[in-house]
Amino acid sequence: MTYAESQGARLYVETAGCGTPIVFVHEFAGDLRNWEPQVRFFARRYRCITFNARGYPPSDVPEDLALYSQEHAVEDIANVMRHCGVEQAHIVGLSMGGYAALNFAIAHPAKTLSIVAAGAGHGSDADKRDAFLQATDALADRVLQMGMQDGMREYLHSPARRRFQEKDPRGFAEFNRQCGEHSATGSALTARGCQLRRPTLYALQDRLAQLRAPTLVITGDDDELCLEPAMFLKRTIPDARLCVMPRTTHTVNLEEPDAFNRVVADFLTEVAHTGAEHGARAQG
Repeated sequence: MTYAESQGARLYVETAGCGTPIVFVHEFAGDLRNWEPQVRFFARRYRCITFNARGYPPSDVPEDLALYSQEHAVEDIANVMRHCGVEQAHIVGLSMGGYAALNFAIAHPAKTLSIVAAGAGHGSDADKRDAFLQATDALADRVLQMGMQDGMREYLHSPARRRFQEKDPRGFAEFNRQCGEHSATGSALTARGCQLRRPTLYALQDRLAQLRAPTLVITGDDDELCLEPAMFLKRTIPDARLCVMPRTTHTVNLEEPDAFNRVVADFLTEVAHTGAEHGARAQG
């Protein structure tokens, strides 16, 4: 439990286990606690690094909008790794964190062993773009005016999370309770500085097509706003795989933790095996 210094903010960091590092990057409505099912599983053979994004206590909550952006999110991952003495890592991100993971790999290919981008792409589709921008701006207004519990209620009970509520009411209630503990200021500034201003996945096409890191794209088949972006990522990133989980919505790692852990574990094993093969061929 330490703090990493990163571009005008201290970021709260936790680590568990030892081995090849995995950095987990949380979603807009979440924080590092949402990765607990993954940390308990992967810490048996990997070094798991989780952190709260800027704006999410106990990380700092800067009050300057200029300190919130996709670029800051990318460099926050890099600075967390630097703080932990890590040169390379697997980067696993959900939703907002999936965006950050992909952009991190673009900006820091040498630091990226692999990418897992889950539930990424909300707001990218052109026919849904205006609605996404309007809804995100309205959400920022609501949390500032009403506080986190009431301001986030509609967002947390949207169709994108309905399977979570159906499958695991206790886990869904815990997720909502934890979200209610977040900073209204930090959430509103994250929405306005990052969510509203980040480029869509489609705008990154040329750069995504240059990625060489092995990539696993995960989406739920009921997470409709992320289905087309997931297909786009599969088609665009050269070494990409796509996993679509049935009867699953947005919070895929919490809705189906066992399935999520298995598919990610198999992917990481494949990456390690392929890397060892490539290394052996290079030495030969």
